[in-house]
Amino acid sequence: MAVSDTLINTLFDGRYRILRKLGTGGMANVYLAEDEVLGRRVAIKILNDRHAGDDQFVERFRREAKNAASLSHPNIVSIYDRGEAEGTYYIAMEYLDGRSLKELIVARGPAPIHLAVDYARQVLAAIRFAHRHGIVHRDIKPHNVLVDGEGRLKVTDFGIARAGVSQMTEAGSIIGTAQYLSPEQAKGAPVDQTSDLYSVGVVLYELLTGVVPFSGDTPVEIAMKHLSSVPEPPSAKRADVPRDLDMVVMRALAKEPSERYQSAEEMDADLRRINRGVAISPVTEEAATAIISRPPPAAVTEITSRPPRPPVPYAPPAAYYDYDEPSRRALWPWLVALLFVAAALVGGYFLYSQIQDQLSGSKTVAVGNYVGIREADAVPMIRAKGLKPNVVRQPNTSVNETFVISQTPKPGERTPKNNYVTLYVSTGPPKTQVPDVVGKKLDEALAALQAANLKWKTVTVKSDRPQGEVIAQAPTAGASVAQASRVRLEVSKGPTPVAVPNVIGSSFDTANSTLLAKGFAVSRTDVKSDQPKDTVIGMSPNPGTFQPPKTTINLTVSQGPATSTVPDVTSLSQSDAQAQLKASGFRVRIVPQPVTDSNQDGIVQTQDPPGGTQAPPGTIVTIAVGKFGSTTTPGPP
Repeated sequence: MAVSDTLINTLFDGRYRILRKLGTGGMANVYLAEDEVLGRRVAIKILNDRHAGDDQFVERFRREAKNAASLSHPNIVSIYDRGEAEGTYYIAMEYLDGRSLKELIVARGPAPIHLAVDYARQVLAAIRFAHRHGIVHRDIKPHNVLVDGEGRLKVTDFGIARAGVSQMTEAGSIIGTAQYLSPEQAKGAPVDQTSDLYSVGVVLYELLTGVVPFSGDTPVEIAMKHLSSVPEPPSAKRADVPRDLDMVVMRALAKEPSERYQSAEEMDADLRRINRGVAISPVTEEAATAIISRPPPAAVTEITSRPPRPPVPYAPPAAYYDYDEPSRRALWPWLVALLFVAAALVGGYFLYSQIQDQLSGSKTVAVGNYVGIREADAVPMIRAKGLKPNVVRQPNTSVNETFVISQTPKPGERTPKNNYVTLYVSTGPPKTQVPDVVGKKLDEALAALQAANLKWKTVTVKSDRPQGEVIAQAPTAGASVAQASRVRLEVSKGPTPVAVPNVIGSSFDTANSTLLAKGFAVSRTDVKSDQPKDTVIGMSPNPGTFQPPKTTINLTVSQGPATSTVPDVTSLSQSDAQAQLKASGFRVRIVPQPVTDSNQDGIVQTQDPPGGTQAPPGTIVTIAVGKFGSTTTPGPP
């Protein structure tokens, strides 16, 4: 089928109502669609018909869906569905109502400083999550970053992402966009997570200045600048860029992966320091200073000083770039002429070198021993010998930060003046970010520290927090520390236990007040019992045991007996009989009974039910009370 605007207002794959086109890419079109199954709007990416039969493009398309679907993060576009329909392939993904970061930069120019830093940190959050899952994006650029109306960023397009270290060549060409390629991508070398960090550095540079650090007429020209040229710091193009932010960008744009940030966490930590007005890390300060002051590599001199060659200034190997080979004339006459010219140049160079050596008094100098001393001390010593320092920083668990691990050439070797001496300088043990474990159970906290390659020491302290909960940590969450560093955890012993008072036999109201005063919570369970109603007949935990405050004490409370024994009140006075019956839970009905004996006046003569029988509480007991010399009507119960 032809994937075109004829799709609009059609039902794609029996589910997605195509509403309008959102954009067009190199291998796919993106449409806004209504998911009629789930009733939500989605962005549906449909592979162009000319690529639907190409196995390489189909594989990249499937890879994008697989990689992105495995990453659930607020700064990564979510993948909802993928499939094959109508002769092509598609991905249904989260629809974000906004624009790409590239569109914003083109429309608005450089971003405010704080906004540029915030955007960069959101991109770093996304790739940090991807890197933790073993995925390198390999095509970080503002075109692949979407921004919604609330300033939230989401990274998309994992079409060329790979798990782990990988080669950057595919179908005889370099993958990626020239302006945002890392140097290792530009030459088709293996890439890792530091390659993504280089691209983030380019994006941050463009956010701050409105332009990319390297531009040119052809991708080849731009790629060569990535390999050989040191960019101007952003402050050279925009005066209000802080010096520390210059340093962050320049370290991210280091040619050598070992000199860049080694993780997204490390770069984000420096940007967070800038937000707080705190100085960036000493490692970044030294690395960026060295990059800015370092002369370009020797290979750069050859490339930049080479005379122009029409029509194409540079023709890289076919394994990395696709290009048409121009027709050539016979070369041997030119080669002979060039050979003579080269011989003359070489002869002149050696003659010049001999004169210079005689003037300087020596041809070579002995290289000193710089291993074990600080970089800041070694660099002046190298320059004092007429040599040039080339500093390569790398993590090391046994050598302290900023000290030289090794060097090339070795100590004592002789080398011509102006040659480079490479110093391998320790950045200390590999860094990791301390996770936030306050408020977690101890076993959860230890698992998080272990995942971050950290050790721990636990100290139990008194606290009102539940037993086994972490209540404090040092260093604090977010700190960048050496791997295998020890994190001190303060763990709650729990509240001091309190003795449970005995409230069995008390009324529920009395028991409830007593327990609440001791700091316990109370629950109630009513049961049938021969004990009076609302009397506490049991409790759990048992009285006398020690329990933490706020422990719930369950009270078993009597509902009252099912039946009670009717007391025998005959021969009692009317008032005594009434009191005794009511105390036993019965109601009383009084009827008069004439008597001839004045001593029986006001005395209970008979009762119904009779004394000693069983009756439910609340039963009416009728008592006949003697009345001497008169008759009265029965009284109410």
